[in-house]
Amino acid sequence: MNRKGFTLVEIMIVVAIIALLAAIAIPNLLSAKRTANTAAAKANIRALSTAAEVYATGHNGAYPADATAIAPYIAPATVLCASTAAAPVQGYVYDCTGLSATGYTLTATPASATAGDTTFSVTTGGVITETAYVAPTP
Repeated sequence: MNRKGFTLVEIMIVVAIIALLAAIAIPNLLSAKRTANTAAAKANIRALSTAAEVYATGHNGAYPADATAIAPYIAPATVLCASTAAAPVQGYVYDCTGLSATGYTLTATPASATAGDTTFSVTTGGVITETAYVAPTP
């Protein structure tokens, strides 16, 4: 008898091998994405801080009152500061409500525990602080 095709056992072995490879690869990919999100958030918060400091230098020490004032210094400022939990930027939500003429406090918080593991805050002078992300309780 001339058979063509695969037996059920052969197909089950192939499926098991694919499942094993997926079980190994998927957690590594999620970890890499979380690390990339965290690095991007730190870079973005530093860029927002630098833009606020440059603005103050050009305006006799007065800091920007809102994100639109620093938009000429950092193009994505309005996008970053408009992020919400429903529409995060690279897994993070940026809080720019702390901008005022006398100083600023900016915060980048992960939108979820899977998006990132660190909350970043920067205050007047460009001092960045990092704290471990704690998911809100429902």
